[in-house]
Amino acid sequence: MRPPPPTAPKSEWRAWARAARAALPDVSDAVTAHLRAFLHAHGFQRVLAYRALPGEPDVGALADDFELLTTRARFRPEPRLTLHPWHTATEPSAFGALQPPRDAPQVALHDVHAILLPALAYDTHGRRLGYGGGFYDRLLPAYRGVTVGVVQHALLVPDLPGEAHDCPVAWVATEDGLRRAGGDSP
Repeated sequence: MRPPPPTAPKSEWRAWARAARAALPDVSDAVTAHLRAFLHAHGFQRVLAYRALPGEPDVGALADDFELLTTRARFRPEPRLTLHPWHTATEPSAFGALQPPRDAPQVALHDVHAILLPALAYDTHGRRLGYGGGFYDRLLPAYRGVTVGVVQHALLVPDLPGEAHDCPVAWVATEDGLRRAGGDSP
């Protein structure tokens, strides 16, 4: 199945990515091995990761090597993500992944060394096709550390539609390794 043109609406891109992802094998082990090597090589210890939804590469095995954090989506007074220790994610979220309970201890964004971001697709420029909630779009402008998009190689495309508020990631990780966004593999 061919991806839509870059000018297609995000809804069309999301439908394509979901259908394409449904046919892909689980690449979690390979992606996690590349991420583990990358994070160790850069000396990162405190890493904000995501609790995988079905079809996303699961990076949870990194908890054996790093201090992983995860997010909780909050909707009031405004939509936002709060950060919490990985092990506190014990209840299902509205999106279907585990999340920390409301009263879990929070961690400040400036204490995070690297952020691993899930997506339906990425492009080679580091633009992320998310699920449409805008949670990471609100979190990332305040972050000054390293950002790594995580996706299957088949969902890494030359160009995605973008918007002014998009915050591209610096790196993209797939089962084939990590590549600097906008450039060739390291």
